[in-house]
Amino acid sequence: MSLGSEIIPGEALFSDFRRQCLATENWVNKYNKNGMEVWVEVPPLSHSPQGNKNSYAKVHKVKCKIAVNDVSAATMYDVLHDNIYRKTWDPAMLESFEIARLAPNADVGYYSWLCPRPLKNRDVVTVRSWRASEDEYIIVNYSVKHPKYPPRKDLVRAVSILTGYLLKPTGPNSCSFIYLSQADPKGSLPKWAVNKATQVLAPKVMKSVYKAGQNYAAWKAQNSPEHKPWLYPIQSELPMMDPAELSMQRADSLENVDETSTRDAVENEDSS
Repeated sequence: MSLGSEIIPGEALFSDFRRQCLATENWVNKYNKNGMEVWVEVPPLSHSPQGNKNSYAKVHKVKCKIAVNDVSAATMYDVLHDNIYRKTWDPAMLESFEIARLAPNADVGYYSWLCPRPLKNRDVVTVRSWRASEDEYIIVNYSVKHPKYPPRKDLVRAVSILTGYLLKPTGPNSCSFIYLSQADPKGSLPKWAVNKATQVLAPKVMKSVYKAGQNYAAWKAQNSPEHKPWLYPIQSELPMMDPAELSMQRADSLENVDETSTRDAVENEDSS
């Protein structure tokens, strides 16, 4: 298999992502409130490499599920794709843009986001791929190296190992909405930050997406209502890129940024 074809996922990856979204074994519930559930995966002890207890503290896997009672799966799918609309509802976003098309159902893009102080803000470059049918919608992404978008000094380059969404219709105007992420945030994230992201920030983000879904039809009616390149590839204005120009981004190839002194730096800036 050539490098280029490895960059764009095949059926095996979509099937594995679906399986993980629906799995219950080795998942511990961390949040269950108002129709929102959050789980964290606890890997079997036999999978621990070289007895390293800290390896899973960074490469954690989190799963959120929400029952959407008044928005269709198709609309939620559009919301997740619509990068222009995202600028209106995603408060954590610093910058987000699509770089190039790789296939009718795949592109490469950039996203950076705010992190709570004293942590440094993060960014990622990812390949995103998607599939839609009558009974489910799937979007997956994972980190890649792009020759024109190397890590920046002012941000920590995080790594998405596998992140995405599974949407299943439960009625004409309702759906099951699952978000799953396995990511290495890099840097030196303390446990409180990971716990906060798991139990507080993840539900908050899901609620923001849900609300965005409720408001999307009205917004889209006023903003190029027929323009949906994720459904109609012929509408895409992105340049085509050869997937062979990209390579998989491994977490261990990125320098760990020590953030323990960031608090002092922030305080010094504030007092100057």
